[in-house]
Amino acid sequence: MKESIFKTNIGGREVIVQLGKYCGQASGHCIVRCGDTVVMVNTTMSKAPRPGMDFFPLQVDYEEKMYSIGKIPGGWKRREGKPADSAILRSRLIDRPLRPLFPKGFYNDVTVIATPLSVDMDISPEPLSMLGSSIALSVSDIPFEGPTGAVKVGCVDGKYIVNPTVEQQEKSVIDLTVSGTKEAILMVEAGAKEVSEELMLNAILFAHEEIKKQVAFQEEIVKKLGVKKAEVKFDEIPEEVDKAVREYASEKLDKILEEFDRHVRDPQEEALTQEVQEHFAEIYPEQSKAIGQVLYNMKKEKVRYKILYKGIRPDGRKTTQIRPLWSEVGLLPRVHGSAVFTRGETQVLTTCTLGMLSEAQELEGLDNQEFKRYMHQYNMPGYTTGEAKALRTPGRREIGHGALAERALVAVLPSEEEFPYAIRTVSDVLSSNGSTSQASVCGSTLALMDAGVPIKAPVAGIAMGLMKDKDSDKVAILTDIQGLEDFLGDMDFKVAGTSKGITAIQMDIKIHGIDKNILSTALEQARVGRLEILKSMLKTLKEPRKQLSKYAPKIVTFKIDPEKIRDVIGTGGKVINQIIAETNVKIDIKDEGDVYVSSADQAMIDKAKAMIIAIATDFELNCEYEGKVTRITQFGAFVEVAPGKEGMIHISKLSKDHVEKVEDVVNVGDKVLVKTIKIDERGRVDMKLVEKLK
Repeated sequence: MKESIFKTNIGGREVIVQLGKYCGQASGHCIVRCGDTVVMVNTTMSKAPRPGMDFFPLQVDYEEKMYSIGKIPGGWKRREGKPADSAILRSRLIDRPLRPLFPKGFYNDVTVIATPLSVDMDISPEPLSMLGSSIALSVSDIPFEGPTGAVKVGCVDGKYIVNPTVEQQEKSVIDLTVSGTKEAILMVEAGAKEVSEELMLNAILFAHEEIKKQVAFQEEIVKKLGVKKAEVKFDEIPEEVDKAVREYASEKLDKILEEFDRHVRDPQEEALTQEVQEHFAEIYPEQSKAIGQVLYNMKKEKVRYKILYKGIRPDGRKTTQIRPLWSEVGLLPRVHGSAVFTRGETQVLTTCTLGMLSEAQELEGLDNQEFKRYMHQYNMPGYTTGEAKALRTPGRREIGHGALAERALVAVLPSEEEFPYAIRTVSDVLSSNGSTSQASVCGSTLALMDAGVPIKAPVAGIAMGLMKDKDSDKVAILTDIQGLEDFLGDMDFKVAGTSKGITAIQMDIKIHGIDKNILSTALEQARVGRLEILKSMLKTLKEPRKQLSKYAPKIVTFKIDPEKIRDVIGTGGKVINQIIAETNVKIDIKDEGDVYVSSADQAMIDKAKAMIIAIATDFELNCEYEGKVTRITQFGAFVEVAPGKEGMIHISKLSKDHVEKVEDVVNVGDKVLVKTIKIDERGRVDMKLVEKLK
């Protein structure tokens, strides 16, 4: 491709797209520039599908390079390694709106790799990577039903902002990312500070108007370049196979789908599948995969028809009905906080652990966040769906679900000043049948309250679904979707929030044509459902516990003169390590002089605090101090009132009576009460003995 330059404007900033100069062997390539932020995107397609492939193998990666922000990577290798969670989450943001836009039956491998090459913190590479991915696919020969656009939206003082700066985002009540085509929104990801449904809806619609401009820009590029797509063979079902399987299995499948209990229905479906495959094995010996696809298509059509035209869901619920709810807290005695939240067959155990602020997660990525005080992690083993799977490290789905629950709860956490703890919640799925991420939100709220974390308000989450008939435009919006409805439906719309407003949203659309009315109805239906779930949760635990668990660390905070920090730490950490050794506490000291002392033993906290304050406070004349005799000479005893801080009692000041030798009154290790009687110009302190202490 010959080098081409195209320019547009997004959010008041010029965006430059460069094509054709680099990466000549990729199927599609572009470099997107905005200010000092530069993102390269490459996409490649395999020549043919892998043998036996029955799904579309799209792989999207967001490859963070530390050189893009002028940093050398950490770790002893000093090179980029396993992708950070932030990179995985951005890969998912790019992937989700692209995936539904590839043709049905297209099974060639496709890779999309977005690489930020230079990053200005005020110009996020995230929306540029999403835009660049669409451009790279659109100018390639890969079949793609785009283009798509993408935009981040903030809201400051009631005004929506496109691709906000760091300062604007800090003031914003929403952190919203939207992607879609000119016809429809395909993906929404948002965190928010308890905002109304109306504010969020208008922000999404505002984003879509910007997306339409980006799509028009890309269409002009494609037109000028005269892009031609490759002729790719799509996997299609032979007409005679489709007809024969439907005639044989339709009535049998209808009868099976009348059963509301999936534990009865699923074995019957498996038996029918086996029966159909065996029946057609000799008639169509090479069409096993096609036969299976026909059965899947039939099931999808029948389930959707029953929901759309009969109002009957697979488990017999009404469209607005939530499955049975129950929860419990405090089930794990040694854990700082614990809860189980159950909604139908979805069940999640969440635990809460409290620690020092120094235990916050250290981050290494391309944004300006260096530490994360609140950590939410999500795990879903195979047994949760009755599958015999070996345990693996968390995948992209697990990381994404954990991040969504984390985002939903950040808005209600107390500040460091109010609650000086690092907080980790872990959601372990025990049973899964739909929206475990939102069950994690509910379980985490209860676990935080059980741990005594003074959250501002409880948060609940719910997943909404959609069935839409493309021929009649008939729509059914489903509250609290289960696995089958998610799998066969057109939308997965997760909404979390308090009774006051939304704190997080994640939405993925599989079809075109989601309009304002559908979004508005789904948001309102989600609000009603969220309030019902909150009501159930608050029956289990009304508010955060007043006391922390006896096994949770107690933390005392106080301030010292920043100039005294070096005295408290000592040469090579000698002084602070001595305090820790004597008291068995944890100590954090910030540059501003804020001191955090933590232990399960309050007496040891008090002792360590007194020692630190003594070190950080200058001796005052005629004041009394408790200390310990550390060494003895012929002329007196040295008393340490805090690590590294001592004075001397002259032998003449040990008693009113004459003292022959120091050891007649005190010995090394004795605890004493002393009084300062002189402080010279060099800071040396003379003391007199007030009394020996036991």
